Amino acid sequence: MQWYENISELIDMRSFSNLWYWIALAVLWSSMSRWVIGVPNDMVLRAKRYEGQAQIDLEDIVRVSTNRILYISTVSGLWMLGLVMFMITSLAILGFYYWVEIAQAVFLLVFPMALVGLLSLSTARLIQDQKLDGVALRMRLTRHRFWVQLIGMLSILVTAMFGMYQNMSIGALG
Repeated sequence: MQWYENISELIDMRSFSNLWYWIALAVLWSSMSRWVIGVPNDMVLRAKRYEGQAQIDLEDIVRVSTNRILYISTVSGLWMLGLVMFMITSLAILGFYYWVEIAQAVFLLVFPMALVGLLSLSTARLIQDQKLDGVALRMRLTRHRFWVQLIGMLSILVTAMFGMYQNMSIGALG
């Protein structure tokens, strides 16, 4: 029966004491800060360093990405907003009213991502409305990345503090 205990320990539903949850949190925020509205950050840095063709490539991929984001928000934005808000509200109620730990953990992953999604939509609109290119485009993408990283750091801090509280309170009860 030791293999069953090992698997049970590996796939533990107590999220905040599970290593996989923390790995997923780190990978999530690492990838979110690397990709700025669907554009890899190294392209922004390369365009800043070399300009020329690198800047043209950056502007092309930003145009494609912003058009995609704005098209999706136009076609299904209200439905997506309603579905995401329903999911976030359900997770918040399950997690913090009924005190279901897996719902708390998923809420602490999803809620900040919703903020990043709204920020990305706003940035895409600004880029398209102001027809940004060159230095102004790179500055806007860098500013967006800064705010995503700030949201990520605050999210990790809140999640870590809440996770430690959960682990200590469950440890004190058990």
